[in-house]
Amino acid sequence: MELRNIQRVYLIGIGGIGMSGLARYFSHLGCIVCGYDKTPTDLTDELRNEGIQVIFKDTEEGIPKSFRDVDNNTLIIYTPAIPKDSEILNFFQRKGFVLWKRSQVLGLISKGKFTIAVAGTHGKTTTSCMIAHILKDSGKDCSAFLGGIASNYQTNVLFGNNDIVVVEADEYDRSFLTLFPNIAIVTSMDADHLDIYGDHAQLTESFQLFASQIKTGGALIHRRGLPLNNGFTYSITEAADAMAENIRIENGDFYFDFKRGSISISNIKLGIAGLHNIENAVAAIEATLRLHIDWDAIKSALGSFKGVKRRFEYIVKNEQHVYIDDYAHHPEELRAAITSIKRLYPNKKLTTIFQPHLYTRTRDFVDGFAGVLDMSDELILLDIYPARELPIEGVSSSMILDRMKLKNKQILNKQEAINKIRLEQPELLLTVGAGDIDQLVHALKSALEDV
Repeated sequence: MELRNIQRVYLIGIGGIGMSGLARYFSHLGCIVCGYDKTPTDLTDELRNEGIQVIFKDTEEGIPKSFRDVDNNTLIIYTPAIPKDSEILNFFQRKGFVLWKRSQVLGLISKGKFTIAVAGTHGKTTTSCMIAHILKDSGKDCSAFLGGIASNYQTNVLFGNNDIVVVEADEYDRSFLTLFPNIAIVTSMDADHLDIYGDHAQLTESFQLFASQIKTGGALIHRRGLPLNNGFTYSITEAADAMAENIRIENGDFYFDFKRGSISISNIKLGIAGLHNIENAVAAIEATLRLHIDWDAIKSALGSFKGVKRRFEYIVKNEQHVYIDDYAHHPEELRAAITSIKRLYPNKKLTTIFQPHLYTRTRDFVDGFAGVLDMSDELILLDIYPARELPIEGVSSSMILDRMKLKNKQILNKQEAINKIRLEQPELLLTVGAGDIDQLVHALKSALEDV
């Protein structure tokens, strides 16, 4: 399919962060864009306000007439998270449409462009947003397809006036193997998505395949210690090709120095908090240096970087309360968030609300979750968010709770959690999870502020 011929686009699962970015991209090109998703969200509301039709009933009757006949001008995109018995999905299959995965469309869009692809089981969204912001803020410019809402731009897709594109490369379902980047960054390769891969070895092999697809003359940049060959390494904890040194907190802000060979950039202020984000920034600096961006421009952009929605995002920050919300849903992501928040606020009692994501992930990493959540002073655990999965017998949030040593812990439903926060008024609150825990944020904010 040729991009220039596309006139109509239908997205099955349009409310996902990656799918909504494609919806906005094709709408920007002037295409007629429609789609289906299971439930309304703030993101689907925004799409509708932008003139994109979204339906929430999985029935073929809701599909517009202009999308009912196969032609070379109509593109149908689906997410693998859509159930195989979806009526809309089966309608397009039965009619003989060629269905494209989001990752395949990203491969189509990035083909022939200078592509920077950021992969990793965690860290990829913030790193790709940092790179895109540096390119935009410095005047170099780019287009970008991001896995989160970049706070500087309040969107997940950016449009540029050149052939540079920044893409978040998703390892789920081996999606990133549709990409052939000029610069590939790998932030992490922890065991995850074992429902897809089976074991960590298969996940590792897929990352190695992704790294092997870099274009001739391109560059692989990866965190030190990952099982990847012939790459340029970075780290904040050990010797690497590029490093962060002299990491410190001044007046609640993180500062560091960047060092790579003869290049040294001192006293960089990072616009967002977290040790893990300093590591992400080192990768972003290295990538943008390769595009010959001025050191001072990089430093300035990192100082003005506002982060990504739901990535260590401050919801409340005053003398009485600090409330941070984060997308963390893997033990190592939780460790990064909790370690950073404790370093920032060592004298405050930390109350954590965590919603496990997926039955398989809970089963596979139950000991890891229990160990890292023990770092909290108080834990409120919500029920597992199932997403695309059916329940697994014997797998529940109680599995995590039973393995924890922390005494101040309990399982509550969402309303009970809100009531508890309103009653106890914790001075330091962290909500973490990748399910629908974000729907609690406004209520928890109100519970802390309306007293």
